[in-house]
Amino acid sequence: MAHATHRALGIAAAFAALAVAGHTAAQDGPHWVVDPAHSTIAFESSAEGAAFEGHFDHWTADIRFDPKAVASSHVNVEVETASVQTGDGGRDQSAQGNDWFASIMFPKAVFVSNTIKDLGGGKYEADGQLTIRDKTQPLALPFTLAFKGDEADMHSELDVDRSTWSLGSGEYGGADIVPLKVGLKIDVVAHLAK
Repeated sequence: MAHATHRALGIAAAFAALAVAGHTAAQDGPHWVVDPAHSTIAFESSAEGAAFEGHFDHWTADIRFDPKAVASSHVNVEVETASVQTGDGGRDQSAQGNDWFASIMFPKAVFVSNTIKDLGGGKYEADGQLTIRDKTQPLALPFTLAFKGDEADMHSELDVDRSTWSLGSGEYGGADIVPLKVGLKIDVVAHLAK
């Protein structure tokens, strides 16, 4: 059950990482560089009612974002699924296994934005495609942005349904042990490239 929980969290983290951190095609907009020491892709879930939290140690975000031309901005995020950390080695191994991320066969989860919308008041939404394992599905990522000179602080929280990407099989296929909904929390600090 602990393994299932970590996998669910890993899934959430993967979604969050893909959704929040960005890497964009090198063609449009100013390039922003993520500060990994102050950025996290985290998730939370539970196993048999016991709550737990996790995050991904290794991920990259290539961000092309212009607050004055949001429609031409792009984000591309890659998360190494084997880097999932939940504070329990056994649970982490389980999350990397075939019931969940199958990290050996599918080492990365990838989010690529199609459009980014300015909703006003510092609120935005990135609509794109998230690929986990061999499944690609649409994902809408709401987030807020605050600018301080050449620094941008991004924050996102959302719930995702792990079954959309067929995460969790066998005894973990349903919601009896691990909920289908996984909470994602993403915080990214990025600096405008010189």
